[in-house]
Amino acid sequence: MTNLKNFTRGIIKENPVFVLLLGMCPVLGVTTTAINGIGMGLATMFVLTMSNFVISAVKRLIPAKVRIPCFIVVIASFVTLVDMVMAAYMPALHEQLGLFIPLIVVNCVILGRAEAFASKNGVFASILDGIGMGLGFTLALALLGSTREILGSGSLFDIKFVAENASTFLIFVMPPGAFIALAYLIAIFNKVRSNA
Repeated sequence: MTNLKNFTRGIIKENPVFVLLLGMCPVLGVTTTAINGIGMGLATMFVLTMSNFVISAVKRLIPAKVRIPCFIVVIASFVTLVDMVMAAYMPALHEQLGLFIPLIVVNCVILGRAEAFASKNGVFASILDGIGMGLGFTLALALLGSTREILGSGSLFDIKFVAENASTFLIFVMPPGAFIALAYLIAIFNKVRSNA
């Protein structure tokens, strides 16, 4: 039962984006489309889950004085793997996400979960925590990317559903639109969460 709580906590109760407001750089930077949001979220979820797994498995071998640098090395290894796989098999998405893929290394969601959870809990619980937090992060990025794409481009997953000459809210595909859409989504999420 405790493991199930570890899994669901990151989706609703402690959602990294809508509740904890962590990792805002990629949240605001790459979510111009739903595909970008999902791609970045899945890459982050993989790194988070795998780094939680490794850190939890070797936590007793890491001296307390160098634990943060060791955590960063583990995280950077998985980010490098994700970066190379995306460059090889998803070059268009890799180009869209650009610099934000290597920046996963310093995403405070990942380092925070390594320090606060994986270094203090068992392997299975840490894997579930990584999947749950990663899924919450992915859902938030997908929702924000979808909202911005629908309002700013009149499309979803690059499928247009408004006429070519129809007007859209171009601000939502620009940086200020990310802040506006995120603010409204946080308000809606917290309202729904408080009523649940």
